[in-house]
Amino acid sequence: MVQDFYQRLNVARGASADEIKKAYRKLARQYHPDHNPGDKGAEEKFKALNEAFEVLSDPKKRSMYDEFGEDAAKLGWDENKAAQFRAYRSGGQTHGGGFSGGFPGGFSGQGAGVDFESILNEMFGGGQGRRGGGRRAAGPRAGGDVQASLEVTLADAVLGGEKQISLNGKRLSVKIPAGVGSRIRLAGQGEPGDRGGPAGDLFLEITVAEHPIVRREGADLFMDLPVTTGEAALGAEIRVPVFGGSGTVTLKPGTQSGTKLRLRGKGVPGLQGNPPGDLFLVVMVKLPEHLDDTARKAIHTLEKHYHGDVRAKLTL
Repeated sequence: MVQDFYQRLNVARGASADEIKKAYRKLARQYHPDHNPGDKGAEEKFKALNEAFEVLSDPKKRSMYDEFGEDAAKLGWDENKAAQFRAYRSGGQTHGGGFSGGFPGGFSGQGAGVDFESILNEMFGGGQGRRGGGRRAAGPRAGGDVQASLEVTLADAVLGGEKQISLNGKRLSVKIPAGVGSRIRLAGQGEPGDRGGPAGDLFLEITVAEHPIVRREGADLFMDLPVTTGEAALGAEIRVPVFGGSGTVTLKPGTQSGTKLRLRGKGVPGLQGNPPGDLFLVVMVKLPEHLDDTARKAIHTLEKHYHGDVRAKLTL
Protein backbone atom coordinates (compact mmCIF):
# COMPACT_ATOMS: atom_id res chain seq x y z
CA MET A 1 0.00 0.00 0.00
CA VAL A 2 1.35 3.40 -0.98
CA GLN A 3 1.77 5.64 2.03
CA ASP A 4 0.65 9.24 1.92
CA PHE A 5 2.92 11.95 3.34
CA TYR A 6 1.28 11.84 6.78
CA GLN A 7 1.73 8.07 6.99
CA ARG A 8 5.39 8.40 5.98
CA LEU A 9 5.99 10.59 9.04
CA ASN A 10 3.63 8.53 11.22
CA VAL A 11 1.49 11.54 12.19
CA ALA A 12 -2.23 12.26 12.04
CA ARG A 13 -3.60 14.52 9.30
CA GLY A 14 -4.44 17.09 11.95
CA ALA A 15 -0.93 17.10 13.45
CA SER A 16 0.53 20.47 14.41
CA ALA A 17 3.62 21.89 12.70
CA ASP A 18 5.65 21.12 15.82
CA GLU A 19 4.44 17.50 15.90
CA ILE A 20 5.38 17.07 12.25
CA LYS A 21 8.84 18.52 12.87
CA LYS A 22 9.46 16.27 15.88
CA ALA A 23 8.29 13.18 14.00
CA TYR A 24 10.53 14.00 11.05
CA ARG A 25 13.60 14.55 13.22
CA LYS A 26 13.09 11.23 14.99
CA LEU A 27 12.70 9.25 11.77
CA ALA A 28 15.43 11.17 9.92
CA ARG A 29 17.93 10.25 12.63
CA GLN A 30 16.85 6.61 12.39
CA TYR A 31 17.16 6.34 8.61
CA HIS A 32 19.96 8.83 7.88
CA PRO A 33 22.52 7.32 5.45
CA ASP A 34 25.34 8.15 7.87
CA HIS A 35 23.76 5.78 10.38
CA ASN A 36 22.97 3.12 7.77
CA PRO A 37 25.97 2.90 5.45
CA GLY A 38 25.29 0.81 2.36
CA ASP A 39 21.61 0.26 3.24
CA LYS A 40 19.67 1.22 0.10
CA GLY A 41 16.36 0.63 1.84
CA ALA A 42 17.20 3.16 4.56
CA GLU A 43 18.43 5.60 1.91
CA GLU A 44 15.12 5.39 0.01
CA LYS A 45 13.20 5.73 3.28
CA PHE A 46 15.23 8.85 4.14
CA LYS A 47 14.45 10.39 0.73
CA ALA A 48 10.75 9.63 1.18
CA LEU A 49 10.79 11.28 4.62
CA ASN A 50 12.45 14.40 3.20
CA GLU A 51 9.88 14.59 0.39
CA ALA A 52 7.01 14.37 2.87
CA PHE A 53 8.52 16.87 5.31
CA GLU A 54 9.32 19.38 2.56
CA VAL A 55 5.60 19.51 1.74
CA LEU A 56 4.00 19.18 5.18
CA SER A 57 6.32 21.75 6.79
CA ASP A 58 5.21 24.37 4.25
CA PRO A 59 1.72 25.69 5.16
CA LYS A 60 0.86 26.58 1.55
CA LYS A 61 1.98 23.23 0.14
CA ARG A 62 0.36 21.33 3.00
CA SER A 63 -2.97 23.03 2.31
CA MET A 64 -2.80 22.12 -1.39
CA TYR A 65 -1.70 18.57 -0.54
CA ASP A 66 -4.67 18.18 1.82
CA GLU A 67 -6.98 19.26 -1.01
CA PHE A 68 -5.44 17.53 -4.03
CA GLY A 69 -3.15 14.86 -2.60
CA GLU A 70 0.01 14.14 -4.58
CA ASP A 71 -1.71 15.62 -7.65
CA ALA A 72 -0.87 19.02 -6.13
CA ALA A 73 2.66 18.48 -7.43
CA LYS A 74 1.23 18.21 -10.96
CA LEU A 75 -0.17 21.69 -10.45
CA GLY A 76 3.34 22.80 -9.55
CA TRP A 77 2.08 23.88 -6.10
CA ASP A 78 0.76 26.87 -8.04
CA GLU A 79 -2.24 28.50 -6.37
CA ASN A 80 -3.32 30.16 -9.63
CA LYS A 81 -3.50 26.79 -11.39
CA ALA A 82 -5.25 25.32 -8.36
CA ALA A 83 -7.87 28.09 -8.52
CA GLN A 84 -8.44 27.39 -12.21
CA PHE A 85 -8.80 23.69 -11.50
CA ARG A 86 -11.31 24.35 -8.70
CA ALA A 87 -13.36 26.47 -11.08
CA TYR A 88 -13.14 23.78 -13.74
CA ARG A 89 -14.22 20.94 -11.49
CA SER A 90 -17.08 22.95 -9.96
CA GLY A 91 -18.53 23.83 -13.35
CA GLY A 92 -17.13 27.35 -13.45
CA GLN A 93 -14.89 28.88 -16.09
CA THR A 94 -11.13 28.94 -15.95
CA HIS A 95 -9.12 32.12 -16.23
CA GLY A 96 -8.14 30.90 -19.66
CA GLY A 97 -11.80 31.30 -20.66
CA GLY A 98 -12.07 27.73 -21.87
CA PHE A 99 -14.47 25.46 -20.04
CA SER A 100 -17.89 25.32 -18.48
CA GLY A 101 -19.83 22.40 -17.08
CA GLY A 102 -19.03 19.92 -14.30
CA PHE A 103 -17.68 16.37 -14.38
CA PRO A 104 -20.01 13.47 -15.15
CA GLY A 105 -20.35 11.39 -12.05
CA GLY A 106 -18.99 14.15 -9.80
CA PHE A 107 -15.53 14.77 -8.43
CA SER A 108 -13.98 13.89 -5.10
CA GLY A 109 -11.20 16.05 -3.69
CA GLN A 110 -8.33 13.89 -4.88
CA GLY A 111 -9.58 12.97 -8.32
CA ALA A 112 -11.37 9.66 -7.69
CA GLY A 113 -12.88 8.38 -10.93
CA VAL A 114 -11.35 11.21 -12.94
CA ASP A 115 -8.32 11.11 -15.22
CA PHE A 116 -6.43 13.95 -13.53
CA GLU A 117 -3.59 13.91 -16.08
CA SER A 118 -6.00 14.27 -19.00
CA ILE A 119 -7.85 17.09 -17.30
CA LEU A 120 -4.66 19.00 -16.56
CA ASN A 121 -3.48 18.48 -20.10
CA GLU A 122 -6.84 19.74 -21.33
CA MET A 123 -6.71 22.81 -19.08
CA PHE A 124 -3.05 23.75 -19.13
CA GLY A 125 -1.61 21.76 -22.03
CA GLY A 126 -4.18 22.58 -24.68
CA GLY A 127 -6.30 19.41 -24.97
CA GLN A 128 -9.78 19.65 -26.55
CA GLY A 129 -12.56 20.33 -24.07
CA ARG A 130 -16.20 19.39 -24.59
CA ARG A 131 -19.20 21.66 -24.50
CA GLY A 132 -22.66 20.39 -25.34
CA GLY A 133 -21.18 17.22 -26.86
CA GLY A 134 -19.08 19.12 -29.40
CA ARG A 135 -15.48 20.21 -29.56
CA ARG A 136 -14.50 23.71 -28.50
CA ALA A 137 -12.76 25.94 -30.96
CA ALA A 138 -9.00 25.73 -31.06
CA GLY A 139 -7.39 28.54 -29.09
CA PRO A 140 -4.15 29.39 -27.31
CA ARG A 141 -2.52 26.41 -25.63
CA ALA A 142 -0.10 26.54 -22.74
CA GLY A 143 3.22 24.78 -23.15
CA GLY A 144 4.00 21.68 -21.14
CA ASP A 145 5.98 21.71 -17.91
CA VAL A 146 9.53 20.34 -17.94
CA GLN A 147 11.42 18.59 -15.16
CA ALA A 148 15.19 18.44 -14.68
CA SER A 149 17.60 17.78 -11.82
CA LEU A 150 20.13 20.10 -10.21
CA GLU A 151 22.78 19.30 -7.60
CA VAL A 152 23.84 22.10 -5.26
CA THR A 153 26.42 22.30 -2.49
CA LEU A 154 25.36 22.37 1.14
CA ALA A 155 26.73 25.92 1.35
CA ASP A 156 24.42 26.98 -1.50
CA ALA A 157 21.49 25.21 0.15
CA VAL A 158 22.12 27.11 3.40
CA LEU A 159 23.23 30.51 2.12
CA GLY A 160 21.57 30.62 -1.28
CA GLY A 161 23.41 31.32 -4.47
CA GLU A 162 23.19 31.28 -8.23
CA LYS A 163 23.98 28.52 -10.70
CA GLN A 164 24.14 28.38 -14.48
CA ILE A 165 22.53 25.42 -16.22
CA SER A 166 22.13 24.38 -19.84
CA LEU A 167 18.84 22.83 -20.94
CA ASN A 168 17.90 22.01 -24.52
CA GLY A 169 20.61 24.31 -25.82
CA LYS A 170 19.42 27.20 -23.64
CA ARG A 171 21.55 28.62 -20.81
CA LEU A 172 19.63 29.64 -17.71
CA SER A 173 20.62 31.38 -14.50
CA VAL A 174 19.01 29.75 -11.48
CA LYS A 175 18.75 31.57 -8.15
CA ILE A 176 19.04 29.18 -5.22
CA PRO A 177 17.05 30.52 -2.25
CA ALA A 178 18.61 30.20 1.19
CA GLY A 179 17.14 27.08 2.79
CA VAL A 180 16.12 25.62 -0.58
CA GLY A 181 13.73 22.67 -0.44
CA SER A 182 13.53 19.73 -2.84
CA ARG A 183 12.20 21.64 -5.84
CA ILE A 184 12.58 25.00 -7.60
CA ARG A 185 10.06 26.32 -10.11
CA LEU A 186 11.15 28.57 -12.98
CA ALA A 187 7.99 30.07 -14.39
CA GLY A 188 7.79 30.26 -18.18
CA GLN A 189 10.95 28.21 -18.79
CA GLY A 190 9.19 25.04 -19.90
CA GLU A 191 7.91 24.11 -23.34
CA PRO A 192 6.70 27.03 -25.49
CA GLY A 193 2.97 27.63 -25.82
CA ASP A 194 0.98 27.28 -29.03
CA ARG A 195 -1.09 29.92 -30.79
CA GLY A 196 -0.10 32.61 -28.33
CA GLY A 197 -0.48 30.46 -25.19
CA PRO A 198 1.94 30.90 -22.27
CA ALA A 199 5.04 28.78 -21.92
CA GLY A 200 5.08 25.99 -19.37
CA ASP A 201 7.24 25.95 -16.27
CA LEU A 202 10.57 24.29 -15.51
CA PHE A 203 10.73 22.31 -12.27
CA LEU A 204 14.19 21.53 -10.93
CA GLU A 205 14.47 18.59 -8.53
CA ILE A 206 17.15 19.63 -6.05
CA THR A 207 19.71 17.28 -4.54
CA VAL A 208 22.31 18.50 -2.06
CA ALA A 209 25.84 17.13 -2.41
CA GLU A 210 27.40 15.55 0.67
CA HIS A 211 29.63 17.87 2.67
CA PRO A 212 32.94 16.50 3.97
CA ILE A 213 32.37 17.56 7.60
CA VAL A 214 28.76 18.76 7.96
CA ARG A 215 25.61 16.68 7.66
CA ARG A 216 22.05 17.94 7.40
CA GLU A 217 18.94 16.61 9.10
CA GLY A 218 15.94 18.67 8.05
CA ALA A 219 16.73 22.25 9.05
CA ASP A 220 19.47 21.25 11.52
CA LEU A 221 23.18 20.84 10.79
CA PHE A 222 25.64 18.57 12.62
CA MET A 223 29.42 18.84 12.75
CA ASP A 224 32.14 17.10 14.78
CA LEU A 225 34.21 19.58 16.82
CA PRO A 226 37.81 18.50 17.55
CA VAL A 227 39.16 19.88 20.85
CA THR A 228 42.41 19.37 22.75
CA THR A 229 42.62 17.43 25.99
CA GLY A 230 43.39 20.71 27.78
CA GLU A 231 40.34 22.47 26.34
CA ALA A 232 38.10 19.56 27.31
CA ALA A 233 39.58 19.14 30.78
CA LEU A 234 39.96 22.78 31.79
CA GLY A 235 37.23 24.46 29.74
CA ALA A 236 37.62 26.99 26.95
CA GLU A 237 35.92 29.47 24.62
CA ILE A 238 36.18 28.05 21.11
CA ARG A 239 35.55 29.82 17.85
CA VAL A 240 33.97 27.61 15.19
CA PRO A 241 33.17 28.18 11.52
CA VAL A 242 29.55 28.42 10.41
CA PHE A 243 28.17 28.94 6.92
CA GLY A 244 28.51 32.65 6.24
CA GLY A 245 30.69 33.48 9.25
CA SER A 246 31.72 32.08 12.62
CA GLY A 247 30.39 31.51 16.12
CA THR A 248 31.64 30.85 19.64
CA VAL A 249 30.85 27.99 22.00
CA THR A 250 31.86 27.47 25.62
CA LEU A 251 33.36 24.21 26.84
CA LYS A 252 32.79 23.58 30.53
CA PRO A 253 35.67 22.05 32.51
CA GLY A 254 35.51 18.28 32.19
CA THR A 255 33.63 18.23 28.87
CA GLN A 256 33.55 14.67 27.52
CA SER A 257 33.76 13.42 23.94
CA GLY A 258 30.28 13.11 22.46
CA THR A 259 28.95 16.16 24.30
CA LYS A 260 26.58 18.05 21.99
CA LEU A 261 26.72 21.84 21.87
CA ARG A 262 24.16 24.01 20.06
CA LEU A 263 24.42 27.25 18.10
CA ARG A 264 20.81 28.35 17.76
CA GLY A 265 19.68 29.66 14.40
CA LYS A 266 22.93 28.69 12.65
CA GLY A 267 21.40 25.80 10.72
CA VAL A 268 19.37 25.95 7.52
CA PRO A 269 17.21 29.09 7.09
CA GLY A 270 13.48 28.51 7.30
CA LEU A 271 11.19 28.95 4.31
CA GLN A 272 7.64 30.27 4.29
CA GLY A 273 8.08 31.86 7.72
CA ASN A 274 9.43 28.73 9.41
CA PRO A 275 12.22 29.28 11.99
CA PRO A 276 15.81 28.46 11.04
CA GLY A 277 17.42 25.27 12.22
CA ASP A 278 20.33 24.95 14.63
CA LEU A 279 23.96 23.89 14.29
CA PHE A 280 24.90 21.06 16.65
CA LEU A 281 28.59 20.56 17.45
CA VAL A 282 29.63 17.12 18.70
CA VAL A 283 32.76 17.34 20.86
CA MET A 284 35.59 15.00 19.85
CA VAL A 285 38.62 15.06 22.17
CA LYS A 286 41.70 14.79 19.96
CA LEU A 287 44.96 13.45 21.36
CA PRO A 288 48.37 14.69 20.16
CA GLU A 289 49.62 12.64 17.23
CA HIS A 290 53.19 12.48 18.53
CA LEU A 291 54.14 12.07 22.20
CA ASP A 292 57.57 12.67 23.71
CA ASP A 293 58.69 11.36 27.09
CA THR A 294 57.37 14.41 28.92
CA ALA A 295 53.92 13.97 27.36
CA ARG A 296 53.89 10.27 28.21
CA LYS A 297 54.72 11.02 31.85
CA ALA A 298 51.93 13.59 31.95
CA ILE A 299 49.47 11.04 30.62
CA HIS A 300 50.57 8.45 33.17
CA THR A 301 49.94 11.06 35.86
CA LEU A 302 46.51 11.80 34.36
CA GLU A 303 45.62 8.10 34.36
CA LYS A 304 45.83 8.05 38.15
CA HIS A 305 42.85 10.40 38.33
CA TYR A 306 40.39 7.93 36.78
CA HIS A 307 38.19 6.24 39.38
CA GLY A 308 37.26 2.67 38.49
CA ASP A 309 36.77 1.13 35.06
CA VAL A 310 35.62 3.73 32.51
CA ARG A 311 33.97 0.90 30.51
CA ALA A 312 32.14 -0.64 33.45
CA LYS A 313 28.73 0.47 32.11
CA LEU A 314 29.26 -1.00 28.65
CA THR A 315 26.76 -3.85 28.46
CA LEU A 316 24.91 -5.38 25.52
